[in-house]
Parts: sequence; C-alpha cells; structure tokens
Amino acid sequence: MKRLSVLVVLFLAAMVAGCASVAPSTQPPKVNPDAMAVKDYRIGVDDQLQVTVWHNPELSVSVPVRPDGKITVPLIGDVQAGGQTPEEVAATIRDKLQAYVRDPQVAVILTQLRSHEYLARVRVTGAVRTPVSLPYRPGMTVLDVVLAAGGVTEFAAPDRTELFRHAGQGDSQAYAVRLSKILNSGDLGTNYPLQPGDVITVPQRNF
Repeated sequence: MKRLSVLVVLFLAAMVAGCASVAPSTQPPKVNPDAMAVKDYRIGVDDQLQVTVWHNPELSVSVPVRPDGKITVPLIGDVQAGGQTPEEVAATIRDKLQAYVRDPQVAVILTQLRSHEYLARVRVTGAVRTPVSLPYRPGMTVLDVVLAAGGVTEFAAPDRTELFRHAGQGDSQAYAVRLSKILNSGDLGTNYPLQPGDVITVPQRNF
C-alpha cells in the first residue's frame, strides 16, 4: 500500500508539474468521451453482480464478490469472478449449467462497482481540509468533490484553483476554477462537470 501511495503522489506531482509553466485555460474543460467509458472492466472484490439465467428465475441471483474472488450460483456452486470481465463470468456459468439446463442463456451485469480495482476516480489536493480520492459518478461537479474534501482551509487561494484533465498523449490541460465565487457567491460559471481522472488543486495564498 505504501508503494501504491507513493506512485499516486508521484503521478499527481508529474501531472501538475506538466502544466505549471502554462497559464490555465479560462475556457470550459473539453470532454473526453473515451474517459467516460470503462472498457473491459475487470471484476473485483465487493462488486455486486446480477446473474440472470433466461427462463430459469430460480437460478438468477444478485450476489457480491467474496474476498476470495468467487460468487456462488445456484446448482453449480462457486464460480471465479475476480479478475474476469462480466462476459467471461457469464460464459463460465453457461458452460457449467449445460450439465443441468438445456442451452442456458446467461447474462452477468455489474450493478454496483465497489472494488479498489475500479480506477475511475477524481482527486482533490492542496489547501483543502481533507485531500481525497473519490470514485467517479455521473453528474459529479467541482463543488461536489470540494465539499467532500471538507471545503478549503483558511490558507487557501480558492480563486487560483485549477482543474487538471488528461488531454491525450500523456499530456494534461489546466483549467481555471473560480472556487471562491462558487462557494461564496453561488456563481456556478466554473463549477464544471467532472470526468474520470480529473484532479483539482487548491493552492495556498501567498503571504
């Protein structure tokens, strides 16, 4: 875990440093459609799965992934789910059920993404009360994550806040956020919608 924390800190530092010499854009952040999609998601511990067997409701269950990475399905018992895609789990269940059910049609759907392997997150750093890394959810905004971080400290320079977003080819773009106006005046002009991978940095004011 220590190594992972160090890697995350280094990643954030490199991301911010890459934009430090460039003035932040005053334009709204560009949306990257690819970042909004989770491709080939690998199931992790604590994820919730809905297993549906067509025309066999007694075999259809909603189950969490256990710490050993397995789920239990009626009639066939334990099935490995951790590290697999939903399609791979469905294929395994279908193969096992063929000994009991004629031509089983199986679907596996992720109903809740809870595992630590889900990397679509947004982060708040700098002069906030509790720097946090949060799982992304649709509709999340700058204000949402700043409030989740406990708000800014008395040493913050909120109107110099920046939103860093991946711009492709390993680069990132900085966007100016007028956080003081959002928090104190209700001016939501820079309360931008977020997307996975965004980093919000609130600097300290100069003394």
